[in-house]
Amino acid sequence: MTVTRVALVGLGMASKPHLEALKQLEGKVEIAGVYNRSPGPALKVAEQYGVPVFDSIDAITADESVTAVILVTPPDQREALVRTFAAAGKHILTEKPIERSSEQASALVEICEAASVNFGVVFQHRFRAGALRLTEIMNNGLLGEIASVRVQVPWWREQSYYDVPGRGSYARDGGGVLISQAIHVLDLMLSLTGPAQSVQALCATTPIHQLEAEDFAAGCVRFASGAVGSIVATTVAFPGGAETLCIDGTLGSAILEAGKLSVHWRDGSSEELGETTGTGGGADPMAFPCDWHRDLIEDFVDSIQAGVQPRISGREGLRVHNLIDALVASSRQGQQVDVKS
Repeated sequence: MTVTRVALVGLGMASKPHLEALKQLEGKVEIAGVYNRSPGPALKVAEQYGVPVFDSIDAITADESVTAVILVTPPDQREALVRTFAAAGKHILTEKPIERSSEQASALVEICEAASVNFGVVFQHRFRAGALRLTEIMNNGLLGEIASVRVQVPWWREQSYYDVPGRGSYARDGGGVLISQAIHVLDLMLSLTGPAQSVQALCATTPIHQLEAEDFAAGCVRFASGAVGSIVATTVAFPGGAETLCIDGTLGSAILEAGKLSVHWRDGSSEELGETTGTGGGADPMAFPCDWHRDLIEDFVDSIQAGVQPRISGREGLRVHNLIDALVASSRQGQQVDVKS
């Protein structure tokens, strides 16, 4: 078996599931080293996981044994890193969001395509068992013609979460609850329903938090298929609940609740799969298993070895960026906005 050597860049709290997932992939994937702008976290990770530390980005690009890099940096640091690693021929897997806006995200996708390197995005919710089964159901048309879609993300974040410099700002993160939290469920939704055509939304910052961007968003969606939908996402729902995605079709309805899938068909039959696991919807954003990260990283590595695009490519990831940009624009303009296709 070919072992793929990967460098991990950025060691904030979101790096933990990646480190745990990479450990579970030993024998197929090897951590070539880790890098962080401030050396403290890198040294701590090196001691805990027994992995080398890169002292610079240049050291990673110069290491010909490094096939791919995983970027776990804030969004505002991505462009320079993607340009550098793509130019060095390194395949890139980036945490969500790709960038702070759809325009900036599209530029990174084009950089990687021009360099002929794989560019994947970490939307791990697609790899939960319930989501995979729902994908199969949708692909086979088992719910019939889709009539309506409902998304709810009733999450909670302490003010201390937003007190981290730049968090919840447009300059660093690109926005608030939509691009930082709800993006996972919205990406999954679009993978199942197809593209959104237009939206009308309200985004707001409630008195519960102090941040620049929104901690509450509600919107109505019309899909290209003709289906309609609703989205409500917030980080003020104490103590944080399970995110849900509901799809209603002419043959039945499906509800995906934090990984647990329940399907009820019009003929009276039903199906359940998976369980309601933690997804980071409460005060601890990292309170979820690393299995989904493991499967996503494995898919990315397999795509490199097979010479194909990963299941969730950068270009695939642009769809949810276009949707989020449209929701925010609709709120600012106070009118319906078309979603860029």
